[in-house]
Amino acid sequence: MGLSDTVAAARLGGHLFVMPAATQIVRLNVNGDLREIGVPMHFTLLEALRYELGLTGSKQGCDKGDCGACTVILDGRPTLSCITPVCEAEGHSIMTVEGLADTDGPHPLQDAFDLHGAAQCGFCTPGILCSAAALLEETISPSRKEIKEALAGNLCRCTGYSKIYDAVMSAAQRLQVKAHLDGSSQ
Repeated sequence: MGLSDTVAAARLGGHLFVMPAATQIVRLNVNGDLREIGVPMHFTLLEALRYELGLTGSKQGCDKGDCGACTVILDGRPTLSCITPVCEAEGHSIMTVEGLADTDGPHPLQDAFDLHGAAQCGFCTPGILCSAAALLEETISPSRKEIKEALAGNLCRCTGYSKIYDAVMSAAQRLQVKAHLDGSSQ
């Protein structure tokens, strides 16, 4: 029984009746794919991604928007999916950590995190990658201060942040070289 089979119980005349929770159909554009799912009305975007779509990269940490482990990219902006009602994501573009890589291989951030040892336990990493990817979509030449500001909502208890900031700087440099070679710039 999945979470979408959440039930409500009521006692009537000494009998226990179980009724399905009210559901809604939502259409989500996730990682470039249009998906339609039926979910309970109270579901968050995080719950829909993890429990209905099987996209478990975004982590369920605090459930109140404090840790950033659930961060996804919604219309180009980092968004805390644990406090975003799933119905509010309908009609918007959602990118999860699973969607960062392309057909050519891992996203430069993913490579840089590996190269710099920026991920320890890995719990916070998907949220940090999404926040950093949103920043690098905005500018491929961020300062260290801009990186710190962009990642301020993502908590990491294992690495400290130096290796993470170094990895984002490294990925930015790689993207700058690629943009130069492609003849484009941001």
